[in-house]
Amino acid sequence: MLVPTLNRTETIARLNDRARHGLDRSAKVVMTSNLLAHLSDGTLPGQVMAQAKVMRAARRCTFKPDSPERDFAALEIDGVPAFVKIDYFDPDLQFGSEDPADASVTRRVVTIMAREDY
Repeated sequence: MLVPTLNRTETIARLNDRARHGLDRSAKVVMTSNLLAHLSDGTLPGQVMAQAKVMRAARRCTFKPDSPERDFAALEIDGVPAFVKIDYFDPDLQFGSEDPADASVTRRVVTIMAREDY
């Protein structure tokens, strides 16, 4: 039985999903301090809980048709408007990736930010 091949856009989207879900060990996840400040009471436990809320929201967010690579989404976390954005870099995080569809030459950075941080 033949396995259908994925087109380039769907390949990138699936790699982005892996990064957003924490399954890509080479990916970096960044949360802005402003977003965390909106969600935390400032205590260490509050900050940890805020980070957990942000990750849960990023993993569950949905994407609109104008983001076929699933690299940008707007969402709300406990009433705070936020964005998830995924960027593609070379393995050293110095330059943009030559081919975001090739996981061997791409490091993904998932940035989760408050809307005003964009």
